[in-house]
Amino acid sequence: MKKILSIILLAVAVFGLAFSRPALAADTAKGAKIFSANCAACHIGGNNIVMAQKTLKKDALEKYGMDSIEKIVYQAKNGKGAMPAFIGRLSDSDIEDVAAYVIEQAEKGW
Repeated sequence: MKKILSIILLAVAVFGLAFSRPALAADTAKGAKIFSANCAACHIGGNNIVMAQKTLKKDALEKYGMDSIEKIVYQAKNGKGAMPAFIGRLSDSDIEDVAAYVIEQAEKGW
């Protein structure tokens, strides 16, 4: 009985992994357009016109703990200091696309 149960559980696990839908990748081209329309006024070229040291460049993102899509999404949604919150102004997927674009550009050196 235990052997049959183990085989069934294994089959369910394999089936679940084999047929699960992959997570959708962010659309960085769309993120670039949204960034240009909503973020570039303060962050053109990965810079920051309000707080010059807190750029969107790779070293600054790492230094200030903003070097992941999740952390950038949180910051963009909730804002902080002079940065406005974009929750309710942009959709979750739009914010995720922008975050992916920012990470991509930081890796490329803006």
